[in-house]
Amino acid sequence: MADDLVLIGFDGTPAAERAVRESAALFSSRPALVVTVWEPGRAFDLALIPARGLELPLSSVDIRTAAEADEAAYREAQQLARWGAQLANDGGLRAEALTVADERSVAGTLVALARERAAAVVVLGAHRHGRIAELLVGTTTRGVLQHAPCPTLVVRAD
Repeated sequence: MADDLVLIGFDGTPAAERAVRESAALFSSRPALVVTVWEPGRAFDLALIPARGLELPLSSVDIRTAAEADEAAYREAQQLARWGAQLANDGGLRAEALTVADERSVAGTLVALARERAAAVVVLGAHRHGRIAELLVGTTTRGVLQHAPCPTLVVRAD
């Protein structure tokens, strides 16, 4: 049933790993979608920065290398999502991996997926952001908390 879906944002950090483990403990045997958001084109942006700054012609930029780096980043994101799904399955969820292109922001992408898939809950790992971490949450966490169409569970790394 789609309304039982646990959507887990997974970036491979210790906080994300803990979020998967906690999700499995809380929502055992439910269907889960472990999502890694990939930023396509980032390698091209990085490749073009020196050319833009030095006003060099674009032909001097190695587009092939940027394309290969972009493809490698996509494969790495796929592998990360599969690893997160394996952790979820090992914990008792019925998880699938999904790698999705970031067309807005990571938060916007996760919120859109939660709506499209009628998720029952979105789960995120929270990263520490310094001494005032108790008062502040990261941009992605804040965006999901504010806009998710369902409850959001935020799990700290420690």
